[in-house]
Amino acid sequence: MKLSTMLMYDGNPRAAADQVVELEKAGLDIVWVAEAYGFDSPTLMGYLAAKTDRVEIGSGILNVYSRTPGALLQTAAGLDNVSAGRAVLGLGASGPQVIEGFHGMPYHRPLGRTREVIEVVRQGMRREPLVHQGRDITLPLPADQGLGLGKPLKLLTRPERSSVPIWVAALGDKNVAMTAELADGWMPHLVYPEKVQETWGEALATGKAKRSSELGDLQVTGGGVLAIGEGEDVKKMLDFARPMFALYVGGMGAKGKNFYNDLACQYGYEKEAKEIQDLYLDGKKDQAAALVPEEWLEAANLVGPRSYVAERVEAFREAGITHLNVMPASADPAATLAELKDIVS
Repeated sequence: MKLSTMLMYDGNPRAAADQVVELEKAGLDIVWVAEAYGFDSPTLMGYLAAKTDRVEIGSGILNVYSRTPGALLQTAAGLDNVSAGRAVLGLGASGPQVIEGFHGMPYHRPLGRTREVIEVVRQGMRREPLVHQGRDITLPLPADQGLGLGKPLKLLTRPERSSVPIWVAALGDKNVAMTAELADGWMPHLVYPEKVQETWGEALATGKAKRSSELGDLQVTGGGVLAIGEGEDVKKMLDFARPMFALYVGGMGAKGKNFYNDLACQYGYEKEAKEIQDLYLDGKKDQAAALVPEEWLEAANLVGPRSYVAERVEAFREAGITHLNVMPASADPAATLAELKDIVS
């Protein structure tokens, strides 16, 4: 089981990058860099590549709409070069509010587009000419569009590797099945380990039945806030996760189009999911956070005495998690991560 974390910053990612250097020394394996509608991910990933030596650097995530497949290919190849083969391409559909509101792109056929983007990026990393005839992506552009001068081109520069690991953020059954079929890794969110099989078991089995043996086993990330120790001060660290859970369940999408709210319902929290969303969209964020089920918080995070954290590690392992994604909440994050590394091993 490997250890990963999200690059956490409030306004200044440079300071957060310095912390990643210390976490790398403590045993961090992967750092994920989010984008959403803040700073772009590749710039920060390149900065991290220059600051670190061993840790893998992943986009968590780049959406499949606002960059062409060719641009995503260039980004993956460029980052893999400057990091000396440590790049991980995390992809996802994001959501309609970001794609249509911030990028001005129609949120159309997210599964189909993701599938085709993966195919084109892998083709390009092998330095094959980009020729693709799909429902969402056609390369080169047909002669009856534009000037009709497009021709198949291959990546001009030689990439560090002929492939980069491609991970996909997915929650819905069809998306999870597609991810299990095609991707190197899967990034679910707000994972409740004991409910993984009942929530996604069928979808995972469907996708894995079509999976090429060349891809190897599907890698999976999951985890949350990390705090190891005794007493109420440590227990209170769970409260750090409340606003994030409320944000996703309540505010990441409109009513009827919030994938995380749907997930909460799948976990059996239909009543809480509705109430959290109503409060959050009404601007009552603190009240929404207070309603996040304690049971879910305890299961999805690693907060408590060392023995309890060890139990949670095993629960994540049994759920198929290969990469434990944690956010250390302590005065010494590197020391906390090092202790988790010892527990995991």
